[in-house]
Amino acid sequence: MADNSFPDGVPSDSLEAAKNASNTEKLTDQVMQNPQVLAALQERLDNVSHTPSSYIETLPKAVKRRINALKQLQVKCAHIEAKFYEEVHDLERKYAALYQPLFDKRREFITGDVEPTDAESEWHSENEEEDKLAGDMKTKAVIAEKEAAAAEEPSPKGIPEFWFTIFRNVDMLSELVQEYDEPILKHLQDIKVKFSDPGQPMSFVLEFHFEPNDYFTNSVLTKTYKMKSEPDKADPFSFEGPEIVDCDGCTIDWKKGKNVTVKTIKKKQKHKGRGTVRTITKQVPNDSFFNFFSPLRASGDGESLDEDSEFTLASDFEIGHFFRERIVPRAVLYFTGEAIEDDDNFEEGEEGEEEELEGDEEAEDDDDAETNPKKEPSQPSECKQQ
Repeated sequence: MADNSFPDGVPSDSLEAAKNASNTEKLTDQVMQNPQVLAALQERLDNVSHTPSSYIETLPKAVKRRINALKQLQVKCAHIEAKFYEEVHDLERKYAALYQPLFDKRREFITGDVEPTDAESEWHSENEEEDKLAGDMKTKAVIAEKEAAAAEEPSPKGIPEFWFTIFRNVDMLSELVQEYDEPILKHLQDIKVKFSDPGQPMSFVLEFHFEPNDYFTNSVLTKTYKMKSEPDKADPFSFEGPEIVDCDGCTIDWKKGKNVTVKTIKKKQKHKGRGTVRTITKQVPNDSFFNFFSPLRASGDGESLDEDSEFTLASDFEIGHFFRERIVPRAVLYFTGEAIEDDDNFEEGEEGEEEELEGDEEAEDDDDAETNPKKEPSQPSECKQQ
């Protein structure tokens, strides 16, 4: 048997491994001293995408500990913000009481129960001067015609179809209204917002007031939106203020044969044994604005809603918020369309400003070309995006 050990008792395999390790270290040192290799490594490091989370992971434990302390402070800020919004809700309730007499008078003018005085009816339009000038020039020639026309002109009570016109003007609402809903909505006389009482969970109620009609016996249909103004325990940093978390509708007492939220269909059934055929009738859901008062309920038992249900519920919350924040406070401007035009003009203004800036840039380029003819023309926009 061959002797694989050296005289000093060190195995030859161990000496060989040590020799290889020494050679590897020398080779590594030589490589790391090569400027080209170092430059290549640095370039690869620079190209690696750095995310905030990956950066946080590289920090020392002591720094991470301080970051956790900052997060605790942030959670406390979120709870203070929640209290702020609770007080805002109290202010909304207070000022709603101040607005209500004006809204009550609005309803009286709309329904025709009260006729506004001349002082209440006076309004100065932007084109008043032009209208006045044109009117002065034609006054003498048309006095007789105006008097005759006034005698023949019908004088409807109040402002006919006021709220129904708002439904037609606002896309978000008109999309919900079917043709068979329209005769019912023409009986709508008022929409009110009622805030929850002090000490009660945050919520608001939309009240739709109808005059007596041939469709249902209710004089008021209600929709209650429940709100939450507190950070989520599982995700406190997502808190951005009060949010609608659920809603309740009401029961509509439809008169016989007038329920537009269902439709009756006939279906033929064949008996498996005898082969006889019978016709049955059944009621199935029907698209209607009045389904608004039979909303989906947010799942409170931990079960998640499907995607379509979540979308429907989110749309419902958005509509409720729009009624509260926009429609009810500014009803006359949605009736005339001025509120809608203001929104459209604002959007168009932003686009127009962008186009104008692009034109200025082009003008500057033209000026440069005139002052410096030898200057190379700028690259076309397709190239700039490369």
